[in-house]
Amino acid sequence: MSVIRKKYDEEFKINAVKLSHASSKSLKQVAEDLGITESMLYRWRQRYTSHGDKTKTATLEEELKELRLENAELRMERDMLKKAAVYFAKQQR
Repeated sequence: MSVIRKKYDEEFKINAVKLSHASSKSLKQVAEDLGITESMLYRWRQRYTSHGDKTKTATLEEELKELRLENAELRMERDMLKKAAVYFAKQQR
């Protein structure tokens, strides 16, 4: 049986984190009230501050993801250029 994963938009996550910081309820109770797991709320709290801003860790993770993608694209381009150089070198002989 497959499990359907819910996707929450960024606004919901930010509001959930703000609520978890502002509420006098326990984190577990806030998560239950929102219909999410406690561990999910902990992950969101690592990603957003109590004011709704992204934490430094989250910003660095996003930057790292973008740089890895760019690195992969540049490697593919480099490999294609190497193959083209070999091809054209053979053609000129």
